[in-house]
Formats: sequence, structure tokens, C-alpha cells
Amino acid sequence: MIGIGVDVSKDRLDVFVGDGSGAAQYANDGKGIRALTARVVALGGEARVLLEASGGYELALLLALEQAGVWVCQVNPRQARDYARATARLAKTDAIDAAMLAEMVIALAARLRRYVSAAPWQRELAEFVRRRPQALD
Repeated sequence: MIGIGVDVSKDRLDVFVGDGSGAAQYANDGKGIRALTARVVALGGEARVLLEASGGYELALLLALEQAGVWVCQVNPRQARDYARATARLAKTDAIDAAMLAEMVIALAARLRRYVSAAPWQRELAEFVRRRPQALD
């Protein structure tokens, strides 16, 4: 099994691949997501990708990886931070977070659940619910 950690931000995806190839960065846009997805797919079925929830900036990547048949999981940032603390990693940078996530997906492989996207109607409904307060204002 190859652990891949992705630290997601608005503009950038910091990636750490646990197969020895190390760290890389991709733009958090269509081109960058396609390039990262192609790299993960090339690793074969052994790849497991873990990323933190990041205010919606991670959704395009989650959907792209899921549609490509890649095992991907999203965790709460608090869970990732707790794992980092438990392994005595107190420093926090994007590269360190990505490496920690790659380690975490291997260590907790049996407990993490594969991401399954909501049906299109559920995503549309969620968008309406999210926009409702703006309409009321």
C-alpha cells in the first residue's frame, strides 16, 4: 500500500507520496487536479489518498479521484492534528502536513472509510441550503 497525503489550500495542493518519490505541489485548479489524478492512477490500485476537509477547496479533488477509481478519504482537520500530536509532530507546514497525512493513511488504513460522493440531487440540495442565508439577507 502506498500512502499519499494531500494538504489542500485555496490555490495549491501540497502532496507527499510515500513510495519514496517525496513531495510535490500542484495548482488547485482543473489542470493541477488532472495532473495529480494521473500521477495517482499511474501508481495502481495500491495508492490510498488522505486529505483534510478544507472549507470546500478539496471537493473538486475528491470528486476527480473518486471518479478515477482511486481510494480516497477525507478527514476532519482536528483528527489529523490529533494524530500529528500523538506522533510528536508539533511543527506545522503544508509539506509536513502532507507527509503526516501519508503516514496516517497507512497507520489507520483499517479504520478510515473510503469517500463516496453524494448523488447529484443531494449536492444540488446542499448548495441551495448553503445559499439560503444569503438569499434571506
